[in-house]
Amino acid sequence: MKPQDVLSAKSRLWIFGYGSLVWKPDFKYKTSKVGHIRGHKRRFWHGDDHHRGDEAQPGRVVTLIEDDDATTWGVAFEVCGAQVEESLKYLNVRETVCGGYVTKMVDFFPEGEESSPVPALVYIATADNPLYLGPASAEEIGVQIVMCRGKSGHNLEYLLRLAAFMRDSCPHVQDGHLFAIEAAALSAVALLLAAQ
Repeated sequence: MKPQDVLSAKSRLWIFGYGSLVWKPDFKYKTSKVGHIRGHKRRFWHGDDHHRGDEAQPGRVVTLIEDDDATTWGVAFEVCGAQVEESLKYLNVRETVCGGYVTKMVDFFPEGEESSPVPALVYIATADNPLYLGPASAEEIGVQIVMCRGKSGHNLEYLLRLAAFMRDSCPHVQDGHLFAIEAAALSAVALLLAAQ
């Protein structure tokens, strides 16, 4: 599905973020809600040679992997009217052109609400993408993150901000993959500092 296909049918849209969008959406929206989607797990399996790395040293950013038993927490942003077109134009460059992501509609479940889920647009990088790096140990991913920087800043900032979001906004959720990589990256930083 292409963002423009969504645009042609919508005057109101929810967009689900599970990576940098949770702290840096950079588009106008009406409201935002913390919540989750089901059937996907968040993984640092996607390469980034623009925002958080470069061609010589791609950084690691998150994507979603299908898993029937998994839940991914993040933030959904409601955009309305002209915001729909503006946000999709912006995200098409940020996520699709520069990031290699494709779009999909999913059910978003706002936290603490008993109502039915709302359909939300999500950006996912798939394994057939040339930037896709796939699985690696927490230690390998943590070291790679510590060593990379891109146009949007250091890859470590991306990791630490995502971990902080989960602790602050979803304290009841234990994201083992994220927190293991955070611990590995911080250990790598400590070793680097000790060596100086």
